Amino acid sequence: MPASSASSAAIVCTGLGFAWPDGTPVLEDFPLAVGPGRTGLIGLNGAGKSTLLKLIAGELTPTAGSIKVAGEVGYLPQHAPLDTALRVDEALGIAAARAALHAIEGGDASEEHFTAIGDDWDVEERARATLDQLGLPGLDLDRTIGEVSGGESVLLRLAALLLRRPDVLLLDEPTNNLDRAARERLHAAVTGWSGVLVVVSHDRELLELVDRIADFRDGEIHWYGGNFSAYEHALAVEQEAAERTVRAAEADVQRQKRELADAQIKLARRVRYGNKMNANKREPKIVMNERKREAQVSAGKHRNLHTERLKEARERLDEAAEAVRDDDEIRIDLPHTAVPPGRTVLTLHALRARYGAQADLEVRGPERIALTGRNGCGKTTLLRTVAGEIPPQEGTAEAHVPYRFLPQRLDVLDPGLTVAENVARFAPDATNNHIRARLARFLFKGARADQQAGTLSGGERFRASLAALMLAEPAPQLLLLDEPTNNLDIASVRRLVTALESYEGALLVVSHDLTFLRDLGITRWLALEDGELTDIAPL
Repeated sequence: MPASSASSAAIVCTGLGFAWPDGTPVLEDFPLAVGPGRTGLIGLNGAGKSTLLKLIAGELTPTAGSIKVAGEVGYLPQHAPLDTALRVDEALGIAAARAALHAIEGGDASEEHFTAIGDDWDVEERARATLDQLGLPGLDLDRTIGEVSGGESVLLRLAALLLRRPDVLLLDEPTNNLDRAARERLHAAVTGWSGVLVVVSHDRELLELVDRIADFRDGEIHWYGGNFSAYEHALAVEQEAAERTVRAAEADVQRQKRELADAQIKLARRVRYGNKMNANKREPKIVMNERKREAQVSAGKHRNLHTERLKEARERLDEAAEAVRDDDEIRIDLPHTAVPPGRTVLTLHALRARYGAQADLEVRGPERIALTGRNGCGKTTLLRTVAGEIPPQEGTAEAHVPYRFLPQRLDVLDPGLTVAENVARFAPDATNNHIRARLARFLFKGARADQQAGTLSGGERFRASLAALMLAEPAPQLLLLDEPTNNLDIASVRRLVTALESYEGALLVVSHDLTFLRDLGITRWLALEDGELTDIAPL
């Protein structure tokens, strides 16, 4: 529960339950109370974050419990493409008010026009100001949207929400398709939001702007005051304490085992002594039988006491272990991916890609190159041209070493094959045991390697795709990655960074995630602007 009390909360979920039509449970007896301010909702892929937002927004109906929201809700989903036939004012939801305003200005004083406008007489000025604020000043309210980019579509839908001025604003991964400039504008909009805001995101820069973090894990919300940095610090302290508790519990289990063993040794000695006395018949039989009975009762109580103590110690250990998070990391050792410093890896000569992007580039040795630029400038097209998926309009793109390309859409896997079978497609000469041993380092151990690719979560599918490419034969000495952190949770991004830290080949990465790029140790920054590829200073 956040710092605000349930009575002041704007969102209250009581006994909330939800299951998919096939019966798969997502939420069970789930409580939630969110108060005023900005809340960052984080958690592993598949935890149910997006489902929870859809339930609060009324897009889904709970199977149990209740949801109460104080005021109007504005909801920005992850994927909701706009109809390109709409006019801009229709997409913003102000078409009726604008038409009424223009009718009144033209002399038509019908009552329905005043009803349509309400108190919103400055709707056009607010719309243009909001579009300007979000970096969309060129969108005339009367023209159709046309083929806007994915980033512009997100900003336009956000503008529509801001114009409505809802009491509660729900944002689901709003920065996924935004370039650097658009991200900064969205960050500014979030900072200036004065109502209740809940944002699901893996964008660590965005999460630095929130007032509290709600960590959705194992079907429960764990609250942390402050932004993401404060959350990481609090979590580190919490995990250190949990690990100390585990070590103490492990020591207690060993101590109880020793005490139980000592008790059993003492019991065996008493039995031998009693048998000896009975054999020598130094006391009356009735006395010896009574002593034997008393000894057995005492020994049984003693043994039961230590057995119970051991059981309790093991239960405390299990409970302590549950508090320690599973921070498995992808660990890879691929010596054949190493590229000697200075060796030419990739050459782009007078290359002109589709839509006009031009490039002359030489990549040498194990360079780590970030390719940046605004939405729609042609970065993905250029990368696909380099990868050989699209033929160049002019010039050449020549890779001098084995390479692999991981596209945004993650379509390198056959959904009908298992993870292990997919890897075998890229390494046909590798044995099944060899493939499974390598897959274990990508966290696909045992039965997990036999999962069908089509059943994997987003994070698992990314991991399996990365494994297929990096375990390919011949080993790739150049990796081309297009927005690899999109739709990954924070833990998965951290795993990706760890995996790429041990990769010794060259990297060419398209990404708007500056934190990720900096963690990756980028050695060279390129920008695609106005169709030209140029070197820039580190961001």
